[in-house]
This record gives sequence, structure tokens and C-alpha cells, in this order.
Amino acid sequence: MYNFEFRNPVKIIFGDGKIASIANEIPIGSRILLTYGGGSIFKNGIYNQVVKALSGHTFFEFGGIEPNPRYHTLLKAVALIKKENIDFLLAVGGGSVVDGTKFISAAVNFNGDSWDICAKGAVIKSAIPFGIVLTLSATGTEMNSFSVISNDSTNEKLAFGSPLVYPKFSVLDPNVLKSLPKTQLSNGVIDAFVHVLEQYLTFPNQAEIQDRFAEAVLLTLIEYGFDYVLKDFDYNTASNTMWAATMALNGQLALGVPSDWATHKIGHELTALYGLDHAQSLAVVLPGMMEVMRTEKHEKLLRYAKNIWNLSEEHDEITIDQAIVKTEEFFQSLETKTHLSDYNIPESGIEIIIEKLKKQGKIQFGEQNALDENRLRTLLKMRY
Repeated sequence: MYNFEFRNPVKIIFGDGKIASIANEIPIGSRILLTYGGGSIFKNGIYNQVVKALSGHTFFEFGGIEPNPRYHTLLKAVALIKKENIDFLLAVGGGSVVDGTKFISAAVNFNGDSWDICAKGAVIKSAIPFGIVLTLSATGTEMNSFSVISNDSTNEKLAFGSPLVYPKFSVLDPNVLKSLPKTQLSNGVIDAFVHVLEQYLTFPNQAEIQDRFAEAVLLTLIEYGFDYVLKDFDYNTASNTMWAATMALNGQLALGVPSDWATHKIGHELTALYGLDHAQSLAVVLPGMMEVMRTEKHEKLLRYAKNIWNLSEEHDEITIDQAIVKTEEFFQSLETKTHLSDYNIPESGIEIIIEKLKKQGKIQFGEQNALDENRLRTLLKMRY
């Protein structure tokens, strides 16, 4: 197990009716900016709950944060914050709204071109504090210090992170998931599932407790995922799935172990270039990643096959083959397509993706930097 330091300062407020408690978490006298997405919070009653909880506080609103939040949209929120002297942000939404709010928080006092935060890893020296009312479980951003932002001008989707953009608190009320369409629910399960595998499906590192934590989250997502997505709302099912998605990427599974993230890097290009939902891109890429990296991931693939899918054949390669099939079938059972051709992406797009990654200097990556241009091309052709 590698050395590590761990601190996660996010206060989680979990459970039925907990949105009302946000008034106790925001400093008295704060000037608040309420951020949200396309307006679904008005239809499902979440907006009314939040406004009621903010009674007595001064707040402004900024809506329209897109899925895969866009840099130029977020700059408008930055301008509003400066104009109104806002000093606290409240994100009400899923991963995109939260990620966008993290960027807004960091960009307000940033000197220079704020896109450098993502494009050049520029150091963030200060950030406006913010809280979260989560409306969709998927990304784990409600309990970590990372964010992914899209820039239409440069056709990029890039990540940044800083300890300064940990949320002060996150409210997780499973009831908010009642009204979500099954596509969003499915995306959430797949996103969380792949988050775990990016930290688990690498190589053994004598970190048994971490491996077992990861397996617990994977098994929970498998056990509850189908009912969560395709059956009527059940509070206990939603609770377990919601908390599993948070645990998938709150930093705990990454302690002392190698991690990959190549599937995400390739997936980000599919989203930036062709508009796939983030989880859709992961469902396309991951089975191919497991195949082309099976030598490097051999031992962990066998453990994954045995402990997650209860597979154990006489020949290791057959066991790994079956684990890859089971993984793709799981994604498909959640009514998510798993091939590039399913999304009408032209075969010529394969070389476009490769060239974009080459320009970003990301053509050799993975936990052992073993995914090179040739393997990437093989992976993408395999997933067509």
C-alpha cells in the first residue's frame, strides 16, 4: 500500500426532509447565489423547498448551467457575483451544476484567464464557499474537490481540482430522485460503477481494505441498480444507490492504491466531440479498456471476475472474457448502448479522437502509462 494523507472536510446531511436544514449551514448575513440547471427543480418541488429553507436570507439566482457545464456560461455567473457582492454559493442540481459551481467559486477571484485553471492547472489561491443540494447521484462531486468543465471554443472537456473547492456541506435526500427519467438514473449508476473500477481495476497493491471497500460499492450498485433505474421508486433502494455513488468518488477508495482514469479521458473526448452523455461514453469505452489492458490488469481482472461476478473457469483468459461480457451486459441491462456505432459516430471519428489526445499530450496513459496510440486505436475500433 502506498503512503497517503487523507482529509475530507465535507459535511454530509443525508436523509428524508433534510433540505430544510440548509438554513443552519449558511452563515447569517450571507449574500447567496443559487445555481441550478435547466429548471427541473421547479417541476419536482425542490426549488420551493430550497426557497423556504432560505427564508430570511438574501439570495440571487443563476440558472441554465448545462450538462457538461460550459465555460462561457459560468463566466456569466462570475460577473453576477462580482456585481452583487455575493459571498456564498448554493448549488441545487446534479454533477454538472455542482462542477460548474466549483469552477465559479474558483474563478471569481482568479487573476488572469480563468480557463487556465483547467487548461494549465493554474493554482487557485482562494474560492467562494459553497454548499450543495444534490438532485442526481452519479459523479461523487458532492464530496470531493474535483470538477470537469467544457469549453465550446476549444472543443475541450478538462478537469481541475483544489482543496479550496470542497463543498462546505452537501444535502442528500433520496426523495429527490423520484421524478428523474430513467436515462439519468442509468447514467448515474454507470458513472459511479466506472469511478470505482478506475481505482480498483489496476494491479494488486496489498491494499486489501481498499479493494474490499471498492467491491462493496460495486456489489451494491449491481444489486440495487436495475431496480433503481427500471422499477418504481423505493426509498431504501434509492438511499443505497445514492450513498454508493458518493462513496465511489469521495477519495476513500483511492487511498494507497494506483488509479487509472484512461477510460474517463477517452470518454471526455467522446462527450466534447459528439455530445454523448458522460456515462454513455464510459459504457462504450470501458469494455474495450478491459480487453486491451488485460495483461497489465490480469490479476485484478481475475479478482473482479470472482468477487463481483462469481466467475471462476479453468482457464484465466476465459474467466476474464466472461467478466468483460458481464460488465457490458450490466450496462445494457440499464438500457444504455455500448458501441460507437450505436450513437451514429462516424468511423473517421476514431482518428479525430486520437489526434485530439495527442495534442493534449495524453496519448500514453493508464496506471502504468501502457495505453499508447496503437492500443488506443485498437480499443476504439473494437468498440465501433
